[in-house]
Amino acid sequence: MYIEIQRKAEVSISKQIYLSIIDHIRSGLLQKGEQLPSVRELSKQLGVSLGTAVKAYNKLEEENFIHSVQGKGTFVNTEREERVDSQEKMTFFNWQLSVQDYLPRSQFGQFHYVPEKIHLSSSMIDPGLLPNRYLEREISRVISQNPRILSQYGSIQGDEDLRVTMCEYLRGVEVATTPENIVVTSGSQQGIDLVARTFVGPGDVVVMEAPTYPGAIDVFRGRGATILTVPVDNEGMRVDILQNLCDKYKPKIIYTIPTFHNPTGAVMTLKRRKQILSIAQSIQGIIIEDDPSSELYFDKKPPASIKSLDQKGHVIYLKGLSKTLAPGCRIGILAASGSIFKRLLAAKANIDLGSPLLTQKVILPFIKSRKMKDHTKKLRTALKLRRDLVLELLSKKAPSEVSWIVPKGGLNLWITLPSWVDSNHLLVEAKKQELTFLPGSACYAVEHENHHLRLSYSYMNEQLLHQGITTLCEILASEISLKKKQNQSPYF
Repeated sequence: MYIEIQRKAEVSISKQIYLSIIDHIRSGLLQKGEQLPSVRELSKQLGVSLGTAVKAYNKLEEENFIHSVQGKGTFVNTEREERVDSQEKMTFFNWQLSVQDYLPRSQFGQFHYVPEKIHLSSSMIDPGLLPNRYLEREISRVISQNPRILSQYGSIQGDEDLRVTMCEYLRGVEVATTPENIVVTSGSQQGIDLVARTFVGPGDVVVMEAPTYPGAIDVFRGRGATILTVPVDNEGMRVDILQNLCDKYKPKIIYTIPTFHNPTGAVMTLKRRKQILSIAQSIQGIIIEDDPSSELYFDKKPPASIKSLDQKGHVIYLKGLSKTLAPGCRIGILAASGSIFKRLLAAKANIDLGSPLLTQKVILPFIKSRKMKDHTKKLRTALKLRRDLVLELLSKKAPSEVSWIVPKGGLNLWITLPSWVDSNHLLVEAKKQELTFLPGSACYAVEHENHHLRLSYSYMNEQLLHQGITTLCEILASEISLKKKQNQSPYF
């Protein structure tokens, strides 16, 4: 079990241990019944006092993440309401526990594809809304015209025709770049990883929004970054707090999702976009602008991208095409400039020597044609209808103690519960009824926030959405009613 202690962080060491073990459990890196080091072993491994290790374990046991068996040791509980009274039987693979890894957390992957019937946990689009038949025909055409394409490597930077076409496409969303400054990635997730691998090492400071996209937290944590967080309001990242952090810590990276923020749906104002760029320039820092869904607006176009304001190469812009066009193709683009771009391209070469050529050629004609614009317009209409359905159901069926932010675009809806309701516990109950969502705790890098959840309304059809939201509201009502009866809330 890898736990990195950051001794200069403002968070206490015992809390760092506590949060790290929770991350391991929620990521599935620690399994139910798995034995933890003793407090003496842990204090020795981490170079901390025995009292610090005891304090962390006591807090974990108090919240039912772990339990101790006299004379046997301390063991993991994954489902917090369930206590395990005996150690799991030894298996042939137990020796693997002695092999050190360097994974501090990997929470998001387990919510990407799930077995539950009603899947509200991942920001994916209903396959029925995607141009599957067109792309199927295009695969046949590409292979027919170039039978050897499957035996060819693509360019490390990405297919030139696709980069030229994406350059034109990005101008439509007010991102000025050139084909020479674009690299094709295997989705925007690889773009985040490229930046982290290239520029982030142990102890480097990365500023992220709170909450934010869990996949980015996983990547930066994996690099050993010191993560500082800035809260988000309805106008995006709080620039006043960002300024104070940057004055004190001079972060290397500022990661932001300014348009239809994941998970809250907030849209950063143009004023704040300019302010964030100015702050990055003043500290010689890098902004990662993650833009998964700026085209999917429901009312009016969002403000211009931060990248469009950038004249000195401070912004690395990421755009994924997987969600809106073809998840199976795993295509994204990264746009940067100067030596930063050259170093990112070198990192891409080290990782995979280039993304698959076939998938790049398959989506190229669709993006070039009018079909892409028509497809995006239809997506906006379909997703707005689904968002409206969810909002209507929540307004009618959700308990009065529950609130939410109305998204003006994108794929997600952020729900806030009473502070004494744990969405991780609700998820256990929801899975029993074949329903899943993303617990808000996965979206926080530092804060221990459990009373939020993210619903993605984009993947399920209207019938399953109706069933899922109705079921969720029933679970919420039951949980809140039970808490009231137990009189555990300070509000009652």
